[in-house]
Amino acid sequence: MTTRDLTAIVRLDLAETIRSRWALFCVGLYAALAAVFVFVGMRESTLLGFTGMGRVLVGLSHAMLMVLPLLALTASSQVINRAREEGALEVLFSHPIRRGAYFLGVTASRYLVLTVPLLGLFAGLSVLGATVLGGGVLWNVLARSLLVSAALLAAFLGIGLAISTFVANPARSATIALVAWILAVALLDFALIGVMLQWRLQPQGVFALALLNPVQAARMALLSAGDPELSTLGPVGFYLANRVGAGALLAFGIAWPLGAGLAAWLLAYVRFTRGDVA
Repeated sequence: MTTRDLTAIVRLDLAETIRSRWALFCVGLYAALAAVFVFVGMRESTLLGFTGMGRVLVGLSHAMLMVLPLLALTASSQVINRAREEGALEVLFSHPIRRGAYFLGVTASRYLVLTVPLLGLFAGLSVLGATVLGGGVLWNVLARSLLVSAALLAAFLGIGLAISTFVANPARSATIALVAWILAVALLDFALIGVMLQWRLQPQGVFALALLNPVQAARMALLSAGDPELSTLGPVGFYLANRVGAGALLAFGIAWPLGAGLAAWLLAYVRFTRGDVA
């Protein structure tokens, strides 16, 4: 694998995402969400102790927990199998390009398309708030939001690439990706509440079950920034605040999504580089 091969694949895939206007859709969605939260978030109210632009950033970060997994799965769950179905892999590998370079290049390209606009959005909102409202840039909120969002994108990008590699049919992989998103974002919350109500689990058990989901881990990392006592989570929040701590929650909320995404990505990488996918 050479840097030249990797760069060529990144440029090729970036051109594809721009040509298909998927990158434009991603930027537009980020901007639309930001506009909504700026409109409703600048009122004289507080969210988890934040006001003004801090309230906008915190609210937007929590909304992104729902959106980012779906965007990452959409960007990645049909990359490999669609390229194989259209014959693009056969053409590419007729040239001296290694499979590993292709997989790394596609991963880097998709991750850049997802994270660079998000970085620009959060940084722009922070600078706008400091310029218009005064009070300086909220570096703590900005850094925490970006780190948690980047880790969550990495988690679901890895899962999406694994789906795309192991499932040959693009339509079927899209369905599996949608089910994965629903399980991660919606149903697991309801299932967790049902388990708590049915079996009256101890806070330790509820905490462990919740953190199996990267989205929940990211959510707790964000919640711990605004409310160190985590009173909004009831007995579980009291246990987390006194036994775990805000710093550990932040570290886990970043490390666990990254670890889950890396594990899925490695499985997909091994399958792609050693299996019969062309």
